Amino acid sequence: MFNILIVEDDESTRTLMCAVLKKAGYAAWPAADGVQALELMDHQQVDLAVVDVMMPNMDGLEFTRTLREGACEMPVLMVTARVSKQDKQQGFLAGTDDYMVKPIDEDEMLWRIAALLRRSKSVSEHRLQIGSTLLDYNSFQVTEAGRTRQLTPKEFLLLYKFLSYPRKMFTKRQLLDEIWDLDSDVNEHTVEVHVYNLRDKFRDNPDFEIRTIRGFGYMAILREDTPNG
Repeated sequence: MFNILIVEDDESTRTLMCAVLKKAGYAAWPAADGVQALELMDHQQVDLAVVDVMMPNMDGLEFTRTLREGACEMPVLMVTARVSKQDKQQGFLAGTDDYMVKPIDEDEMLWRIAALLRRSKSVSEHRLQIGSTLLDYNSFQVTEAGRTRQLTPKEFLLLYKFLSYPRKMFTKRQLLDEIWDLDSDVNEHTVEVHVYNLRDKFRDNPDFEIRTIRGFGYMAILREDTPNG
């Protein structure tokens, strides 16, 4: 069972989030602010933290920075009523792994937690398992139905990104910034070509598909999540 830390100063919200997590099969540990959360972590192993931004004593940004400065790589899902691009940038600069805006959709929160836990486990093992499909980060190889396929580094990183966050939409610009970084010789057409190649290579894969969200970007859909999957 995964231990999820809920750091939220509003008691009713904290209680509700804990109840949702427990119903989903997680162990939930509540804390009213960052100070309480750090004290709890002194004697309790925690796998992931859901952290509000605006809190007394120690807010979510300071709590997350404290974790990262202490070399703690525990996944953090930051939750806030703030919606501006600058607010989100502050969260990511502090070290959060993902971001949700209030009011929280309970299902989306569970999807994001599951994705963060899966990615955290896969990073430590350098592997990602989706159904019968195995991605090996060390070799940039994908094994499916007993067949191993070698991908280019960019193809692999793109597929790894999609499958680490199923049902999360990525724009072409996000993918360029995260995977191609500051390479000035690429543009959004580069992403289109790589996605086309991945679709061609994995069109018969039983575990996932990559969908285009017209006008926005792409996302991975797990076959088990589709009505006919």
